[in-house]
Amino acid sequence: MQNLPKKVRSKKLNARVDLTAMVSVSFLLIIFFMLTIELAKPKSIGLDLPDNGDITCGPIGCIDSNRIYTILLDDNDKIVTYSGLLFSPLENSKSSVYGETGIRKEIFETNKRITEYSTAIGKPKNGAIVIIKPSKKSNFKNLVDILDEMAIAKIETYSIVNEFTPEEAKLLASK
Repeated sequence: MQNLPKKVRSKKLNARVDLTAMVSVSFLLIIFFMLTIELAKPKSIGLDLPDNGDITCGPIGCIDSNRIYTILLDDNDKIVTYSGLLFSPLENSKSSVYGETGIRKEIFETNKRITEYSTAIGKPKNGAIVIIKPSKKSNFKNLVDILDEMAIAKIETYSIVNEFTPEEAKLLASK
């Protein structure tokens, strides 16, 4: 037998892959997708409708007319207010003046009355809905003053509407 050269065998390296980083990335992706799916779900706000009483429905929904308080602004610092709807007011319309003893006092009293009413029907968080209607004759200062009164009285829901009904125009002219 001949002396044949011995074959040199190469050492086999241990072909092991470390998957620690892959596991971390996969968990991060799972968490990311779970979070994005949760955030993509539509959220809605509950709509509280009154259980009883007068309900006024308009283009944006239904509102209990007992919560509505309207302030009409005219020239010469003239203010006329009424509660509820004009064709069925909760109380007679009143003329008022700006200041602590005028419109501010009326707003506080009205908001207190409406909050007590809302608490009585089981909706303690519902306060007054104030509609501010400046006439074309009123000035910007009057509007700013009434908005300051809203902030002082902590009225959360109010709206400025520049459309007068014919009945409201007659009411302003008569007061």
